[in-house]
Amino acid sequence: MIKQSPFYSVKFPMQWIKRNIWPLSLILLVVVFFVLASQNLMPKNFRGIGFFGVFLLLDIYLWASVKSKLQKLNRIFYGLLAFLFWFPFALLIGIFSAAFIETFQDWDYSLRSYLIAIVLVGYLSKLLPFIFLLISDFLSFIVWFFSSKSIKSKRSDLTQKGKIISRSAFLKNIGWIGGGVVFSGMLMGMLKWVYDFKIHKVRMPLPNLPKAFDGMKIVQISDFHLGSWSGDGPVQDAVDLINSLHPDLIFFTGDLVNYETGEARRFQKILEQLRASKGIYAVLGNHDYGDYIQWPSEEAKARNLQNMKDMYAEMGWKLLNNTNEILSAPGGDLAIIGVENWGAHLRFPKIGKIEEALKGTENASVKLLLSHDPSHWDQIVSKDYQDIDLTFSGHTHGAQFGIEIPHLKWSPAQYFYKQWAGLYQNGEQAQYLYVNRGIGHIGYPGRIGIRPEVTLMELVVGG
Repeated sequence: MIKQSPFYSVKFPMQWIKRNIWPLSLILLVVVFFVLASQNLMPKNFRGIGFFGVFLLLDIYLWASVKSKLQKLNRIFYGLLAFLFWFPFALLIGIFSAAFIETFQDWDYSLRSYLIAIVLVGYLSKLLPFIFLLISDFLSFIVWFFSSKSIKSKRSDLTQKGKIISRSAFLKNIGWIGGGVVFSGMLMGMLKWVYDFKIHKVRMPLPNLPKAFDGMKIVQISDFHLGSWSGDGPVQDAVDLINSLHPDLIFFTGDLVNYETGEARRFQKILEQLRASKGIYAVLGNHDYGDYIQWPSEEAKARNLQNMKDMYAEMGWKLLNNTNEILSAPGGDLAIIGVENWGAHLRFPKIGKIEEALKGTENASVKLLLSHDPSHWDQIVSKDYQDIDLTFSGHTHGAQFGIEIPHLKWSPAQYFYKQWAGLYQNGEQAQYLYVNRGIGHIGYPGRIGIRPEVTLMELVVGG
């Protein structure tokens, strides 16, 4: 007689299906939605609704796993937790609905940033619990499907008696603990670390530096993204900190705004307070061209860019658009060169013309280049223009998230950029790149592990 395999004796788990009927239904609806959308069978006006379905699916799936436990709490505490759980989705619907009344881009800059941040923090905090719950349910189903009745019964008895914790419960607990860590970390990043400026001091020896420039202090700042700042106070604090360093030169390496010049105009009077004995120099970043907003016409977009250039002139910052300026001194000249944005990634503009920017610098003893995107140095400068001694870049923000401790430097930014924060050298040559971590923020209005940076670099004669 052939012994029947447990596989054939298992019935389909109807209880599991009944318990998860709403998530399963939503999964089916979302799949159908995206299939229709991919085949262009869905009206364009309704395509965005699919993403709300994804968020709602995530919420219902998680809520189904914790609702019974939360209901054991007193009503006030249960109501508070339920409100906090569903608030990000309610806010998302509110933002979407209000945008029909007034275009989202016309909302107050800081309000817009923080509303998005609340939604972002809410759903990133739910991501780990969702993943672990999904794994838990999948493993539970596999174990249930392939285990014999006796094994199921024995394991159930042990679990009920508290002698073991089920694999499912363990994974769920890990998920919720991880979600709590993500939530608290992101909250601290918004409330404490976002404006916790850090001065990075760098002593930069250059073999061809004329003695007249020995000890010159350069402050580099980058990526203000002023459309994301909550108010005047933090900007004033940043300006005061920079001025307290008494720089000879200030270099700003692009991305003054997120979308359009008006974001910076409200801080113009504060920015005009910046002082450097030998001048303030700047270049444009990818966000400064107005490419991330829909303009009514090309003329409106061009006016926005001209408004940006006018603002730099009014503040007294020298904007180097593929141009240079020579600082002369006995014993040699120092060239400050600036290019417009050039990024290796396809979605970033390649407007920088380094050959044009270098005209007239042939006899300079030292050449300093301002170029927003560090991939420009990696792809172009370090290969074809090795007479440029030092390049200043920004752009990466260090991903606004990472770890920087002795003997360990990590950030997701390193998977996109070979040079993402700090000082780099081109092999054994005396050619360098410094990537500023950015003083501002975009998207997530916070920083975790990668603090906003003010770079203080001292040029010294040496090799």
